[in-house]
Amino acid sequence: QVRVQPYGGGLWHTWFDRDLGIAGRVVVKTSTGEIMHRLVKIDRAVCRIPTLAIHLDRNVNSEGMKVNFQQHMAPILATSVKAEMEKEVKSGEKSSGDGERHGPLLLKLLAEELACNPEDIVDFDLQLCDTQPSAIGGAQNEFVYSGRLDNLVSCYTSLRALLDSTTDEALKDAAGVRMIMHFDHEEVGSESSSGAAGAMTTDAVKRISAALNPSGVEGLDERTRRASFCVSSDMAHALHPNYADRHESGHAPKMHGGLVIKHNANQRYATDAVTAFMFRELGERVGFPVQEFVVRSDTGCGSTIGPIFSTRTGIRTVDVGAAQLSMHSIREVCGVDDIDHAVKHLTSLFTSFIELDSKFIVDGKIGTLCRPCNLFDEETVDVRKMSITTDDARTYAS
Repeated sequence: QVRVQPYGGGLWHTWFDRDLGIAGRVVVKTSTGEIMHRLVKIDRAVCRIPTLAIHLDRNVNSEGMKVNFQQHMAPILATSVKAEMEKEVKSGEKSSGDGERHGPLLLKLLAEELACNPEDIVDFDLQLCDTQPSAIGGAQNEFVYSGRLDNLVSCYTSLRALLDSTTDEALKDAAGVRMIMHFDHEEVGSESSSGAAGAMTTDAVKRISAALNPSGVEGLDERTRRASFCVSSDMAHALHPNYADRHESGHAPKMHGGLVIKHNANQRYATDAVTAFMFRELGERVGFPVQEFVVRSDTGCGSTIGPIFSTRTGIRTVDVGAAQLSMHSIREVCGVDDIDHAVKHLTSLFTSFIELDSKFIVDGKIGTLCRPCNLFDEETVDVRKMSITTDDARTYAS
């Protein structure tokens, strides 16, 4: 058996009796002394977590499957008889390899995939993964069946939108910088160097601002972040037909209905009235609908990287996502149409946000709150022709 740890909050009972492969990254030491970072994927069924036969657990269907991760989730890699090949590996001469800390048979499998010697492997970060390929299903081919839709859908659609919005034609009259960031460790709190709570975002914006600021404009990094807009895209819960009572009746997103804007008064999502309107408006401009989600008031609410990201950066943020079922199962499902909805909606964000933002006034134009005090002097603007009072003139832009 291979000892494993859980990552995040999975529906662990769905991992039983599945054909599992192994994927991740491996650190390899070459014969010339270089240390290489290699990606690996053993895309065949090398592991399996078998369930206990019904004869030995008669109450499992009536009382539910109670999974103790330490006791029940260690996958079988090989039988002890067949694992005799381990002796061949163990008898070999070790260098700085990992054979003392990890099973020799697992190292042998990785080495075969990477075309290196087992003793060359010095460390790794590996995960089990389902080997069943994704599929289009449903009577009308309307569903995507796949592992890890949460959150590969957002990664794919944001990348597709960035590519579609950065052609020569699309960039001809563009203003501003268009970018995406795909973070690690969202399911466990984002507290890592590659997570949303890390410094990657602020560092990137700071370096970009500096590169585009040869004249040394004061505070351009901070101004850039305040003038920016972020879509925190993570999958949303579609209305489950067998558990409709788990949803707030007025907010039950459905597949094929467009991206879902997520709201929470306790700041579990970063959405507010301003960011929700902007995202909704950008979708309407390209003819794509949006949906709204609020969790039942008597039910706990999940969260996303949105609040973490907006707190760390000061960037206006909206939390959205495509509706799906079976979230955190080993096999999830979403609507085919919603992939296209997401790409087109996010493309509209890249191409139209700056123009929309220039017309949106919230207690002074966002991004230019610090205005010269004489901006509304009578010789500059005729307050009598504005639909605001003189007392309001220094608060609201014309």
